[in-house]
Parts: sequence; C-alpha cells; structure tokens
Amino acid sequence: MVASPATAENLVLRAGDQKGGLRALLEAADQLQGVPYELHWNEFPAAAPLAESLNAEAVDLGPIGDAPLIFALAAGVRIKAFAVNRSDPYGTAILVRADSPFSGAADLKGRTIGTNRGSIGHYVALKALASVGLKPTDAEFRFLPPAEAKLALTQGSLDAWATWEPYTAVAETAHHARVLVNGRGLSSGLSFLAATETALSTKRLALQDFVARVVRAQAWAAGHVGEFSTALARIIGISEEAARLQFERRAQRWIRTDAQVLEDQQRTADFYLEAGLLRQRLQVASTFDTTFSVV
Repeated sequence: MVASPATAENLVLRAGDQKGGLRALLEAADQLQGVPYELHWNEFPAAAPLAESLNAEAVDLGPIGDAPLIFALAAGVRIKAFAVNRSDPYGTAILVRADSPFSGAADLKGRTIGTNRGSIGHYVALKALASVGLKPTDAEFRFLPPAEAKLALTQGSLDAWATWEPYTAVAETAHHARVLVNGRGLSSGLSFLAATETALSTKRLALQDFVARVVRAQAWAAGHVGEFSTALARIIGISEEAARLQFERRAQRWIRTDAQVLEDQQRTADFYLEAGLLRQRLQVASTFDTTFSVV
C-alpha cells in the first residue's frame, strides 16, 4: 500500500515537459494546488532533449513517446517508464504544404523529411516508408527541432515534416500544411511518464502523487473540453481551435502496463532494430516499473 504523499514534503520534484503537455493540463485542471512537495518545471521542444536531461539527472521525470523512449534506453539512458497512456495516433503525422502535389507515402521517395531523430515523428515516417515498400535511405532525413522544421517546410527547403500534436493541429488549423500520412495503423499511440532510476528509488511517494494528479486532470479535461481548450490555448499560446482539435482527436487515456502494452512496445523496438537505428535487440519488459497505480 502506498503511503500518504504528505510524507513527500521537503522533497523537490523536477518535472520535464513538452509543449502543451503536463504542466498545461495540470494548471488548467487546477491540480497544482496543495502539492505536498516542491515542484520545478523544465520545458523541452521534443523528447530527445528531455531524454538528455533525464540522462544527466537534471530532471526527475517527464513525458516521452514510445519510440523516443526506446531510442533513449538504447543509448544507455537510465530511466524507466512508470505510467502509460494510449491515444489515437492520428496527429503523429507527416505534413506537407497545403499546395503540395503529394498524395501518399510513395511520393516521399527521394524527398526531404524534417523531424527529430528518434522521435515519434521519425518513427511514423519510417513506418510510412516501409508501408509502401521503401527503405529509410529512400528519403533524406533532416533532423531538426519542431520550430526549425516548421519554418523549413513553409519556406520550401523541406518536402515534408514528420511531427506530433499540438504541432499538427496548429499547422492544420492555420492552413500552413495538411496531413499527408497520419499515424493510424503505424503507431501504437503509446506514451509514458518516465523517471530516472534515482527518482524511482528516492522520490516514489512524490511520483505517485504526481501521477494521480495527472490522471485526475485528464479526467477533468475530458469532461470539460471547451473550458480546457480555452485554458490550454492561453497557457501555451496556440489558437483555441487547434487546442480543441488536438485534444479531442487524441482521446488520451491512462492505462495499466499490461501484456498488450509490452507487446506493442517490443514491436516498436524491433522495428527500430530492423531499420538499423538500434545496434542490438532491446527487451522492453525490463524498462518498466509497474508498481505505480494509474487507475
């Protein structure tokens, strides 16, 4: 039985985040009141720099997608996933300019695709190429953070941009880009809260309390979509239309780490191995801490 999180007082929990992520959700749902520990936030533009910060133990935990978690673990980052959510992966997508003549993944042969190396965007781009019989080398990848990739696509120096929410919804609603290939059928839709091994051993009560707040916030947002969308738009500086679109279509839910989660995550790891991005097979079961309650 988990003890009261009140015993976590005097602890400092350093939370990493990504744009439109946990902090915005918790703030909008009023779940940052009465936190029984000191909470410090650091925001990152993508999962890769967040993983680097976890590796350096500059943060204790953070949200990370299935593919970048595997990439980080394969690089030797000492973290474990301790909470799991699944969402509709439509918005993890390959975008092209609104006036692009491309109609599908096959059109990406010989083209330039911008994304973060090891990101969920990178993964979906590789899966999209494979789905039409193309190899990773059949397209040219340029590894750029979201802001730079968006600009490069707009200016025409990229043919496509493989990204995720809320960037997809922002680009769509601003009519800067359209979805060429969406993540349905390509991505598992899994993402995680991951923590350093040090935090898991020394800050467990605080981590459990943090997860409980996130789950409550998600439930509140699902029942107050309009209110949440307005708050999210204000907090992260995007349009309310984009905020609502990305939230409603993700339909995110927190789930137990069950056999299906492990199977899906292993499949993702094995695909990265086949694509030549991992040097050896990663056994994903050992990369989870299943002792935390999320439901």
